[in-house]
Amino acid sequence: MSIEIKYKPELPEKKQPIIIIGAGGIVADAHLPAYKIAGFEVFGIVNRTKERAQKLAGAFGIPNVFNTVAEAVLAAPENAVYDLTIMPEQYVETLKQLPDGSAVLIQKPMGDDFAQANEILELCRSKHFKAAINFQLRFAPFVSAAKYLIDKGLIGELYDMEVRVTIKTPWEIFPHVIIHPRLEIQYHSIHYVDLIRSFLGNPESVLAKTLKHPAKKLSSSRSTILMDYGDTMHAVINTNHDHDFGPDHQESYIKWEGTKGAIVAKIGLLMDYPHGVPDVFEYCIVEDGKSPEWQTVKLAGSWFPEAFIGTMANLMRYNEGATDVLHTSVEDVIQTMAVVESAYQSSDIGGVKVR
Repeated sequence: MSIEIKYKPELPEKKQPIIIIGAGGIVADAHLPAYKIAGFEVFGIVNRTKERAQKLAGAFGIPNVFNTVAEAVLAAPENAVYDLTIMPEQYVETLKQLPDGSAVLIQKPMGDDFAQANEILELCRSKHFKAAINFQLRFAPFVSAAKYLIDKGLIGELYDMEVRVTIKTPWEIFPHVIIHPRLEIQYHSIHYVDLIRSFLGNPESVLAKTLKHPAKKLSSSRSTILMDYGDTMHAVINTNHDHDFGPDHQESYIKWEGTKGAIVAKIGLLMDYPHGVPDVFEYCIVEDGKSPEWQTVKLAGSWFPEAFIGTMANLMRYNEGATDVLHTSVEDVIQTMAVVESAYQSSDIGGVKVR
């Protein structure tokens, strides 16, 4: 059974120039390539180390490089959208400098912990921002395609969602992240927590354990997170970033199972990161009297950079009034941060003692 799947994001109707605050690797690898593909105008960029901003401006044809956030705000067009790509500890001081009522896309996570997330939420409320967090995995082509099939009811009632990642992650290429005391869930599995929430809503409770590697100094590199949605829905995240034994048994996928079918999406980006391998999107719809058959669909684009079009496009469309749904709004993502906080509490408390 072959189906035409709609999965590409809707783009804004009006031009809304972007001002990027920050010039790290994610800007060069994902934000700017995505905006180029989508045809978004980048008006300017600012970074504490101006040379980094100048380098990106030259590579991507950005007309303005600013010395400070205040200077960027002063020069900003009336309908500018601000794209924060800095580290979480800089969010509050930066957000305070933006004009009230601004449209703002903030890099994930929404703070380094739940207390900071709530501080960011209250600041966004007080300044009346149209603010979203850049949980772009929700807009990856293979996720949007899965959502299309599920929303159409084609795999029936969803009862199982699993994310499994068994890879070798080169944390050393993220020098500002590798030292974090809450590394694995806060900076990686948080994507999957947010993703599961986007399909299933908020869980009733969370069971989790996050672990260190005995020969590494990382705060954590493997996690299991079980999100409780009652007695029929199974939602689990299993990650292992220490599988440094060649590619043969590495794996990286999201699986959805329903009463009438299933979907499996291979996340190619995470295999041999940052080079990646091709994504694979497959689905199976069970038809009466027929044996199950899997269909493979070639989707255009991947998580990097194309998913970054989706988060920005949704914010722009919300800003111009073309949609009343801001999918990764701070009001929604605060719930992702609450689940993450609960996962850490569960990990610290431990399980039921064996008597």
